[in-house]
Amino acid sequence: MSERFDCHYCRDPLQGKKYVQKEGRHCCVKCFEKICANTCTECKKPIGADSKELHFKNRYWHDTCFRCFKCYMSLVNEPFMLRENNKVWCSNCTAKEDAPRCKGCFKPIIAGDQNVEYKKMVWHKDCFTCSQCKQVIGSGSFFPKGDDFYCVSCHEHKFAKTCAKCKNPITSGGLTYQEQPWHSECFICSNCKKPLGGKRFTAVEDEFYCVECYKECVAKKCAGCKNPITAGFGRGTSVVNYEDESWHDYCFKCTKCARALANKRFVCHNGKIYCAECPKRL
Repeated sequence: MSERFDCHYCRDPLQGKKYVQKEGRHCCVKCFEKICANTCTECKKPIGADSKELHFKNRYWHDTCFRCFKCYMSLVNEPFMLRENNKVWCSNCTAKEDAPRCKGCFKPIIAGDQNVEYKKMVWHKDCFTCSQCKQVIGSGSFFPKGDDFYCVSCHEHKFAKTCAKCKNPITSGGLTYQEQPWHSECFICSNCKKPLGGKRFTAVEDEFYCVECYKECVAKKCAGCKNPITAGFGRGTSVVNYEDESWHDYCFKCTKCARALANKRFVCHNGKIYCAECPKRL
């Protein structure tokens, strides 16, 4: 009589039937799946005798369940990583998950992406936009204001001082006269057009003149020496006016004795200036 070939667990005969050998014991398919089969980490169902089993660090999966937790790509024969909650991730999804997040779209910035970094913050290049016009700043120049960023053009129009002459923004440099801002290239002599920044000048009826042009074009001529009267630019800061004529204070003197007459009594005789005594001697 031949030796019986039965299932180790249920004792059903295995002769001519499909069976599984597990740890040196023979068992029928039904008992294998009920008692011996490993449980799939993903679907929690037994991994039957007809299924292909994958295992890693005492964890088991059906081959059809062994997929990336994020993108669902099959990881059979592919690199993977086991992360929290026993979830497997493909290498691409792992890289994205661990990558820094864009401050603009909050999506990961992965290797190879063009990006912009500023004060430990990072953006995709196309996500780094002007807070005003929403145009991409990318790797261009920008101005930070609190949590906002502005392109050069928007910053000029929103924050820059406006030139008193041309009314355009002053982006750099410039100067101030009577509490008004000016471009250096706008603050010029009205006659010769030379820049006046850092130079001596005078203002006449909202027009500015350098010393030379003021002397040549604007200043009154002294009735005594016939030279321009440039009060504040050189010798003699006082002007003497009489009728329609003007003198340097040092040129206003007696025609006969040459005595200085500024702030003193004088006599005009035949269009000439005299001290109070000299006309008596004529």
